[in-house]
Amino acid sequence: MKSSILRSSSLSLLVCCALAGAVLAVPNVRAQPAPAAASLPDFTGIVQKNAPAVVQVEAKYSGGGKPRVRSLSGPGGVPDDPQAELFRRFFGMPMMPSPAEQAHTSLGSGFIISADGYILTNNHVVDHADKVIVRLQDRRILDAKVVGTDPTYDIALLKVSAGGSLPTVSIGDSGNLKPGQWVLAMGSPFGFDYTVTQGIVSAVGRNLGSQDQPYTSFIQTDVPINKGNSGGPLFNLQGQVVGINSQIYSSTGGYQGVAFSIPIDVAMNAVEQLKTKGYVTRGQLGVVVQEVSDDMEKAYKLPDASGAAVAQVTPDSGAEKAGLQPGDIILDYDGHAIRSPADLPPLVGLTKPGTRVPVEILRHGRKQTLQVSIGAAPRDQNAVDNGGAMPGASSGSAALGLTVQPLDNATRKQMDLKPGQGVLIGDITGDVAAQAGLQPGDVILMVDQQPVGSVAAFRAATKDVKAGSTVLLLVRRNGQNRFFGLTVPADK
Repeated sequence: MKSSILRSSSLSLLVCCALAGAVLAVPNVRAQPAPAAASLPDFTGIVQKNAPAVVQVEAKYSGGGKPRVRSLSGPGGVPDDPQAELFRRFFGMPMMPSPAEQAHTSLGSGFIISADGYILTNNHVVDHADKVIVRLQDRRILDAKVVGTDPTYDIALLKVSAGGSLPTVSIGDSGNLKPGQWVLAMGSPFGFDYTVTQGIVSAVGRNLGSQDQPYTSFIQTDVPINKGNSGGPLFNLQGQVVGINSQIYSSTGGYQGVAFSIPIDVAMNAVEQLKTKGYVTRGQLGVVVQEVSDDMEKAYKLPDASGAAVAQVTPDSGAEKAGLQPGDIILDYDGHAIRSPADLPPLVGLTKPGTRVPVEILRHGRKQTLQVSIGAAPRDQNAVDNGGAMPGASSGSAALGLTVQPLDNATRKQMDLKPGQGVLIGDITGDVAAQAGLQPGDVILMVDQQPVGSVAAFRAATKDVKAGSTVLLLVRRNGQNRFFGLTVPADK
């Protein structure tokens, strides 16, 4: 504090001396009035219009399970210190779980994207949750179903039934964002619901590295967001959602001026696929790329180090068939300049498999354009796949307490399974499957002696499961088959 005062005093002294000198040198010059300060945006209209469509997401974990957390969501969404309980007890904060509940609760944010109850949030907010509820601004508490998730994009699509039309947000275009533009975040940091913070776009197209969502070019902002903001909307000045608040860069666990949001264009692409197919597909070029090193720049006599150097080409891929070779430098992908290797995966990932895309390369000092047929990237094995439709609450896989997803042929081969055999358990969502001893990663081969080899086949085999029913599953685990009996509790 002392040093700050000294700096202020010194600055004042310098300003005074400068003004005094000017008056002595030019005694007849009148001091000009200071220019009017630029007006700052008023966010009240955006908040009033959109707050009813912003929700708090609460994920419950039973049976000793604990939430998997990331930068912006933590157990309970509150800091682990004695003051948290003090605030909860004496200031009446119903959104904050008690310390006993915190170990099995994760709080995040979300927003309603359609009047029939679809809600968008982060996958890490609800990952492996046994139960998900959402709280609306009007204090309604609704059970939410997880329609599907995509951990690669960190997206989760929820669905609630509210018995009527729900308020919704407007979806904008994240591709139009520019550094310096004002943006507004809304969510539930530390459980304080409907908190509003503002800032500017610091950068766009920010890639966080190959180990952390390589297919996402983040929006970087200086908007203050913290634990509990995960999954909440980022608005532009037109009141449109342009991003989903997802991560912060911090050495303390709290906000330090750098926040990252998933572009809404990426999120909505995933949403449409989750609605129609139940899973997300991404394009695959079929190359391994690296930075253009100083040595490569010198050896190839390049003007700069822009581009992505091809280090390896996958056999039988679209890249190999189009003629890409190790040593090529990718300069442009489908009209988008490639400045570094990190620019390439997000563009390829958003390309629909089967699309032919022009790829400009530099080879032996000459530019040329190749037409590449984009393949399909391997499916995310940690994704929740409900086959693109909401299962009934009292029948099928929901009653059994598990979700399933398809097996690709490569995985079947590793497990010594035949083509078209088995479905993978993606998640254990209820007590029936948990008490039977089933685990994520188990492969279901038969339902009541009926072979199943697809999500559709599994759903058909379990569609008549009702309260009081017993289902016999043949399951493969660690190379061995075993029968599991699952009994759905009778209605009381």
